[in-house]
Amino acid sequence: MKRCKYSSRTMTVAAAAAVVALAGSVFAQSVSVDQVLQADQQRINLAQASQERINEVVEGTRSLSDQYRAINKEIDGLRVYNRLMTAQTNGQTATLDDIALSMDQVDVINRQIFPLMERMIDGLKQSIALDIPFLMDERQKRIANLSDIMERSDVSVAEKFRKVMEAYQIELDYGTSNEWYKQSLDIGGAVREFNMLRVGRIGLYFQSDDTNITGWYNKETGAYEILGNEHRSEVRKGIRVARQLIAPELILLPVSAPESAGGA
Repeated sequence: MKRCKYSSRTMTVAAAAAVVALAGSVFAQSVSVDQVLQADQQRINLAQASQERINEVVEGTRSLSDQYRAINKEIDGLRVYNRLMTAQTNGQTATLDDIALSMDQVDVINRQIFPLMERMIDGLKQSIALDIPFLMDERQKRIANLSDIMERSDVSVAEKFRKVMEAYQIELDYGTSNEWYKQSLDIGGAVREFNMLRVGRIGLYFQSDDTNITGWYNKETGAYEILGNEHRSEVRKGIRVARQLIAPELILLPVSAPESAGGA
């Protein structure tokens, strides 16, 4: 009996010891798992931090790459712009050279053009003086205006030349047109107003309103002369044609004999 009790106590102590050992082992295992979990969490945190740094580096690299491409594109555009500007500048330089050359020749041109215009005006004066005396006041006034324009500094050379050419054109047109106008003439010591008929540059005729007086300018004598009654209806017809009162038709009028080129 005593032997059995002893053995039972011993077994109880051994079991308790085993339980304590097992608990210690479990506690040790629990501590080890926590450490592992903490270490894993640290690794995860480090991995996340590393990934964030990588992402930042990637974003920074992508941003730099975009900036690089944008800068290259801008550089290409600037190269094209510079090429165009260079071509434009070269063209402007050539234009400036031409302008400078033209300006150097302005004085030479002016020295040549002014004597030419003066000779042209003198030629108009002589032409009017030798022509039949139609619209003399108007034509002489035009010549006087040309002479005044030549002396004005506020009128360009081009405008002066245009005015001279305009006067020449007007005189030229007289030779291919007919005209009717009013003018006072001294006929037989009496001054009265007549209907004047100009036929080109070859004939100048006059007639009173009542058609009782009909005459012409005789270029050979340089005077106004009375014509016979046989010319009355023809002059009247010519006046009506010039006034566009009737349709153009053939008229028979006396004209001065043509002069030779030498004036003989």
